[in-house]
Formats: sequence, structure tokens, C-alpha cells
Amino acid sequence: MNALFGPAGRPDSFEAMGFRKTEQIPAYLRTFGLGAFEYQFGRGVRYTESGLAAFAKNAAEASITLSVHAPYYISLSSVEEEKRLNSITYITDSAKAARLMGADRIVVHSGSCGKISRSDALSLAKDTLSRALAALDEMGLSDITLCPETMGKINQLGDFDEVMQLCEADERLLPCIDFGHLNARTLGSIRTKEDYRLLLDEMENRLGHDRASRFHSHFSKIQYTEKGGEKMHLTFADTLFGPDFEPLMELLAQKGWSPRIICESAGTQAEDAASMQKAYLDYLGRENNV
Repeated sequence: MNALFGPAGRPDSFEAMGFRKTEQIPAYLRTFGLGAFEYQFGRGVRYTESGLAAFAKNAAEASITLSVHAPYYISLSSVEEEKRLNSITYITDSAKAARLMGADRIVVHSGSCGKISRSDALSLAKDTLSRALAALDEMGLSDITLCPETMGKINQLGDFDEVMQLCEADERLLPCIDFGHLNARTLGSIRTKEDYRLLLDEMENRLGHDRASRFHSHFSKIQYTEKGGEKMHLTFADTLFGPDFEPLMELLAQKGWSPRIICESAGTQAEDAASMQKAYLDYLGRENNV
């Protein structure tokens, strides 16, 4: 199985190409030859069942593999019990929507540290995720995978090690490795194929080959500041900030892994996802002597 590529949300060219309705996204993606899409519930889980049913039908017919991004304001690590309970509800609401549209993964922000230590915040996040998994089990939604995401701001919970620790707590969890976020919070540390290899090898060592080889991913170039980390998402046309995608594509082809890579460029998500896919397939062809 090959890696899958696609955008998050509606790129700028969606309406520019004459598309209007969400249910038309699968047809739009097929004009780029893409096979994945991440549906955004970032500002709340709002939908109509008929709308999701139409979207699901079109996605299935176009062979588009779907994931969902849960609300941005989820706080797995809040010291306030009510906020953590609300976060579990947001996750289960996202899962209900995912089931209606045929999505199999939900990306979840890891949380923040606030005025508590990173270790205490991590313990709270582990507990919240455990309770969210139990809630999904009770609702018959245990087949939907939760993907805690690496975050881009330095003061946020969710560096690479912390996301690995979250996923080590339960084998049903799959990491969402946002390489743009990691590059931003480490002030540009991801530059070469070996930089990517170190991350992928550690993920495999800690989570095992099966989960590592099918990890979820976000990718974009991101502007950052030395004090805070992530500032804003960019497009692949930017030449000042990274990370560059080509070394990762070459490495994935060499390793034979099949992650799902969702592009979060600023408005050019589909075009940039197609660029990644082309590079990956070119490298894969070389590996297979095609």
C-alpha cells in the first residue's frame, strides 16, 4: 500500500475552479489525482446528517480516504475537570460525525501546559485520552483511531517525545506528526533526510513497525519566531522557512511506509499535496526500478 496525500479543508482553488458545495470536494480532489482529505471541525462539530451522507457517498465513489480534525479548543491537559470532560464530548461528537462520513481517524490537539509542569500536563492528557477511548468503546466507535498531534508553539504540550508518550499509553492511538510544527518549535531543526530519519526511526522503535509505518501526518512550511515557535502557515513557494518535503518523500519511498499525509499549506493545500505525491511516486518508481 502506498502513502496517501490530500489537503485539509477547502483550498483557495476549490471555488476558483467552479466548485461550491462540500459534497463536491471528492470530485475536486480527483482533478489533482489525490486520495485523502481531512474534514475540519476545528471551530465546532456542526453538520447535517444528509450533508455528511452525500459527502460520504461521493468520497467512497472517488476512493477518497477520510480523516477528521476535532475542534481546536480541545484541552486534554486542562487542570479544570469540566474542560477535560467537555473535550471528551468534543471527541465523541467528532467520532459520530466521522462514522457518518466513513472517516477512520480523528486528529486531536495535545493541549497546553499553562501554569503546571509539562510532566503534569502530560499525565492529565494521558488520562483524558484514556477516558475518551473508553467513551468511544461504550458508543461502539472503537474502530475510529485517535491521533494526538505534535504542536507548533513552544509552550504547547505536544513535542515529539510527548506525543510518543501519549501513543505509548495505548496501542490504539496513532501519532499525527506535523513536521511543520516540529520544525517551528525546534526553530528549523528539520533540514535533511537524516533529520527525518531520526524521527521516523525513533517512532518505529517506540511504537513498533506497524503503527509507525502507517502514521498520520500534517505537512506545511511554517513561519516561526525564536520566542514562541509557530507563527503562521505558508505555501511551498516560500523559500525562507521549511521544512522541505523532498527528503521525507525519498525516505518514505525507501522505507516502503504508507502514512497518510495531509497538507495544511495556506490556501494551496491541494496543489502542494499533489507536489508531495508526485515526488513520492517518482522516488517510489526509482526504488522499484520502474
